[in-house]
Amino acid sequence: SRGHKRGTAPQGDRVPAVITMRILLVSRIDNRDALVFAEKVRTVLEKEGSEVAFDRDTAKSLCIPGCSLADSHADAVIIIGGDGTILRTIQQMDCPIPVLGINWGEVGFLADLEPIEALEFVQKLTGGFSVEERMRITLSNDSTCLGTALNEALIVTSRPAKMLKFSILVDGVTTEQFRADGLLISTPTGSTAYAMSAGGPIVDPRIQGFLLVPLAPYLLSSRPHLISSDRHLEVKLESSKPANLVIDGQKTIDLGTSMTIAVKRSEHPALFVDVKRNFFEKVDNKLRKL
Repeated sequence: SRGHKRGTAPQGDRVPAVITMRILLVSRIDNRDALVFAEKVRTVLEKEGSEVAFDRDTAKSLCIPGCSLADSHADAVIIIGGDGTILRTIQQMDCPIPVLGINWGEVGFLADLEPIEALEFVQKLTGGFSVEERMRITLSNDSTCLGTALNEALIVTSRPAKMLKFSILVDGVTTEQFRADGLLISTPTGSTAYAMSAGGPIVDPRIQGFLLVPLAPYLLSSRPHLISSDRHLEVKLESSKPANLVIDGQKTIDLGTSMTIAVKRSEHPALFVDVKRNFFEKVDNKLRKL
């Protein structure tokens, strides 16, 4: 056995030790120090008996052969980079694979390890590891899937300084209508990202809910909402101005001037290697760096 069946590991389940663990390494490629560190991680893993491969972009930067996520058959993916690198990698996964982020960015809320402590943790990885699930959201229009987000989906005007009009429907009932520069539909994980900068609350990632944060609303009464993911949530765009949907900062979709978007909890949560660190302690440490 190579560990758990991907995408089915419950919260806190431990992936048992395996004879040979397959690890895929992904690094940001615009930083030579990050690439050098990725090679150090490979050395440690191979010394512990793991099979190690680099994704194609990282491998190309190192002038060595690489492979795609789909072809790697990895038991875990180690990502050296910031939140953007982690989000981009997870967006490329057809089937969730546990990821371990090593921070090589500014703050890195999705990266659980700093480089100074990473090699020691990686050395123990082949002995088995626990998996933490993080809720994702799936956005659709009628029967068309628009995408899946781990952090947030942003609806924003494609013309600067123009406002959009939104209606929020919960279980088929219109609960709020407002005008704003845009709207963030965030997961609890994404509450420490753009949503926090826009004035939203920090939400425990164990909570299953949708966080709605208006961007620069016309009325001060338009406040952030946290809505249970068990409810049927729809966001209706009704504007004379064209808008875009931006998913995790990686994918942009033209919405035109009117569209109704259904928001649901994804059937496939993102999987993270659990480093046994208190979420609120980690957030406090990260915020002190800002």
